[in-house]
Amino acid sequence: MGTIKALLRIFSYLFGGLLALFALAIAALSLRSGGELNFGFLPWTGKPLSYWLLGLALLGLITLLLALRGTIRALFFLWSLGVFVLLFKGMFLSLYRFTGGAISFKAGVWLTIGLLLATIGSFPWPRRPEPVRRPQRY
Repeated sequence: MGTIKALLRIFSYLFGGLLALFALAIAALSLRSGGELNFGFLPWTGKPLSYWLLGLALLGLITLLLALRGTIRALFFLWSLGVFVLLFKGMFLSLYRFTGGAISFKAGVWLTIGLLLATIGSFPWPRRPEPVRRPQRY
């Protein structure tokens, strides 16, 4: 069981980090070029979407760094959970329609499954307590 937790945790760090970097790059390019973003599955459009992506990406990277240091893993879990809920709600529980046919639907499903696994892997499982060491008697 410990191996599965470790693999899921590594996956969550990689997936969350790449997702945050991707969102940061998209937001930075949009803000620099002056273009307006429109992702139908997200609740924002235009400039507010760029700022929200930028803020969420920076928050994701900060919480990832804190989780990697082992200080506050719960924040990274909350970020992952929030992104999963936002994506799942926007893609599957809203009026969003997949326009690219089966390929774009499959990509959305795979992205959601990957984010679900990353969220599970980022859960701050309690650590095993170290064994109590008693002094030896001579």
